[in-house]
Amino acid sequence: MPVMLRMTHPTRQVLRVLLEADPEPTFGTIVQKITGLSTGTLYPILERLEFRGAATSRWEDVAEMEKEPGRPRRRYYSLTDAGRSLAREAEKTAAL
Repeated sequence: MPVMLRMTHPTRQVLRVLLEADPEPTFGTIVQKITGLSTGTLYPILERLEFRGAATSRWEDVAEMEKEPGRPRRRYYSLTDAGRSLAREAEKTAAL
């Protein structure tokens, strides 16, 4: 079933970053730094991608977080197969 999502420029930016990182998951702060999007724009996009089945997320292990005291726990995002297809299609249509 195709993922239905409003394809805004910021959504395309997020999809592009996740696709370039694929298959490795990446955390939100990295996506934010690359895209330049505010957290108020970025995290709702990531939530929608996850809700629509285009992305998955997971929290990092506490042991990893504890290697850098004082740093908040990271949430990692990656594309699903449907999300990869959506990202590739978004790149094609953006190039037109």
